[in-house]
This record gives sequence, C-alpha cells and structure tokens, in this order.
Amino acid sequence: MRLFSVMKCHCEESAGRRGNPRIPIWATIVHRGLPRRCATPRNDISNRKRFWSHVLIYLFGLSVSVSATLAAPPVELSWPTPSTAFAEGRHSDTFLQHAGSGDPASGGFGGVRSNGSQYHEGLDIRPVESRRRGEATDPVFAAMDGVVRHINPISGKSSYGRYIVIEHPNVIPAIYTLYAHLARIDDSIREGSSVSHGQTIGIMGRSATYTIPRSRAHLHFEMGLRMTDNFQSWYDRKEFGSANDHGVYNGMNLIGFDPLDFYEQYREGEVVNIEDYLADLPIVATVQIATMRRPDFLERYPSLVKLHAPMLIKGWEIGFTWNGLPVTWKALDAEAVAGMRPDEVKVIQANESLDRADRSRRLVVTRRGKLVPADDLDRVLELIFGLN
Repeated sequence: MRLFSVMKCHCEESAGRRGNPRIPIWATIVHRGLPRRCATPRNDISNRKRFWSHVLIYLFGLSVSVSATLAAPPVELSWPTPSTAFAEGRHSDTFLQHAGSGDPASGGFGGVRSNGSQYHEGLDIRPVESRRRGEATDPVFAAMDGVVRHINPISGKSSYGRYIVIEHPNVIPAIYTLYAHLARIDDSIREGSSVSHGQTIGIMGRSATYTIPRSRAHLHFEMGLRMTDNFQSWYDRKEFGSANDHGVYNGMNLIGFDPLDFYEQYREGEVVNIEDYLADLPIVATVQIATMRRPDFLERYPSLVKLHAPMLIKGWEIGFTWNGLPVTWKALDAEAVAGMRPDEVKVIQANESLDRADRSRRLVVTRRGKLVPADDLDRVLELIFGLN
C-alpha cells in the first residue's frame, strides 16, 4: 500500500541553495510503502525456469522488478524559471514565449507552428525579470535533482545555442531535462557534477545558430528519453555533411514528452512521478520486431518493460505515443515472431485518428493495403535497434 500526502501551490524561500532567489516549489510529496519480499526459487522445474528468466533479464541490464508493489518514488519538482504564473494556475499565454507569430501557443509542445505542420519538442518560457540593456536576466533552475551530462558552451555549434542536459538517475525512468538558448552557463556547472532541484544552472537568453530577437529571449525546456548509445554510427550512416559536436546528447537522439502536460498533472495530484505519467499516455501504434538485440535504451529505462520475459527473447512488442515515444515494452518468444524475417517490423495496432490528430508527426501509413511504419517511426526504430 502506498500513502501520499500532497501539499500544492506553495512558494518557499530556498535558503542554502547556492544563494538562489525565491524559487517556486509548489508541490511537496511524502511517500511511504512496504514492498513484499520475493520468494527464493525452489528446486522444482517451474520455479527454476522463472529464476533463470530473471537472471537473464539482469544479465543484459534490465532492472525489472519482481513485485508489483515496488513503485517509482515521487519526484521533487521545481519550475525551471522564476516565473510564478504556472504555480498560480494562470493560463499558458502568460508564461509561454511565441515563436514570431505573436501567438503564445507556438511556444508549446507538439505541432504548434506553421499551421500545425512544424513539430516543437519542448516549452519556450519567456522572461519575467527586468532586462539589462534589453537582454533577459532570468536565472534558469534545474527542474529535479540530477547529474549534468552535457554542456554546449558555444552558441554557434547548435540550434539549441548554449545548452545543458541533465540526467535524473534517481527518477524512474531516469529521464533527461534540457535547457537551451542560454545567455550564460553558471560557473559551478560541470559535466558530471550533481545538481539539486531549484539550483541555478544558467541565465536565460537567445543563443542559437540563427537570430532570436531580444524581445523573444526565452528558455527552451525539454523532458524526455535518450534513444541510443550508438548514435554516432547512425549519424555517420546518414551523411549529414557536418560534425556531430554533441555525442549522444545531439537533439536528434532525444525524444521528449510534453513538459506542460506533466507539470499540470503533477500540480493537480493526478500523477506523482514520471513512471505514472508515461504509463497513462495513450498508445497510438504498437509494433513487433523480430530481433535478438537488447537495446541499450532498456538498460537506461528498464521500468518500461513488462514482467515475465521468456527464457529466450526473440523479439519485442513496443507501444508508441503519438510523437514516437516508446513507452511500453514486452519481450517476445519464438512463437510470437514465427514467420517474421530477422529485423522485420510489423504494425499490429494503430489508432489512425490519433495518429492524424497532430500533423507534425506520423507513425503509420498504409501501403498496398497494409499498415507499415511511417518515416517518423522508422527513424526511432533505426536509432533504438541500430537498423539500416
């Protein structure tokens, strides 16, 4: 049994957080739980099979729980800028920065630009503090406790401009957050250093490989999952014609979910952690792939795998959200992929109305009367499984 106590819409003085100013920490959550012990396998055949099945799972890095009562702990969350508009329940028009159209909705997540055809993978949050010579001065805060994994200090090396990626290993799953278009990165921030939620990591700005006017300075903020450790191999095969200066933290290797939707559900007490949120996202397409590959994606995010893996894994069944986020995984045995060629991908379910609801992403198309992965889904599968 889990017991939760939620206190919402509070602001606290963040004394001791490296001298940070007032930071809205409007949700404090207490969690208590008592997991059951898992029984030691006995020497009968069925229990031995179950035991070795779990051993195999651990051997390729999947920390799959053997008890349904083991749940992800609640997260401690901070808004990433000094703006209090979200905490006060005000409309997103009051804190999102428009992308040049004048419509604040264009600073949101998804197909919010170019009449719905251009995808935007995060939130653009506008400044609230007084400007210095017309430039934004708002500090940027880490959203959760984590470890700094990547810093790009050179504006001209990415369309993100100066940006920071933080991984959150104490969160289940261990998502990343990304903070882009920074004017400056705090001197205390180093790759590999630990940060606390609410800690200042930089100053909001407008750095990029293109021109962002002073009047549209903002923080670009993302939350999501990293697809592969072998990104460079994929990048080289695509022959983009430019160097990859960001390793596995190149934006093409990151896939996000809607930060505002998560924050809203968290504020209202509908979810208390990332695992609960991802589990509730609608599945738009489900595919099966015949492969014995164990993607490193699952080493980072083992909580996405359903229990009871077969003794010998011959494939995977994966559920994707509308933008291609792979949030449910099930290991398949030989019987489940019988008749499929190695690395063959089969669409077994698709909600085509949801797939067409946002024009900026498409997961499936019909070819010769059969549903097959569209380019957006193909790209995710290529990255995760190393497909050519």
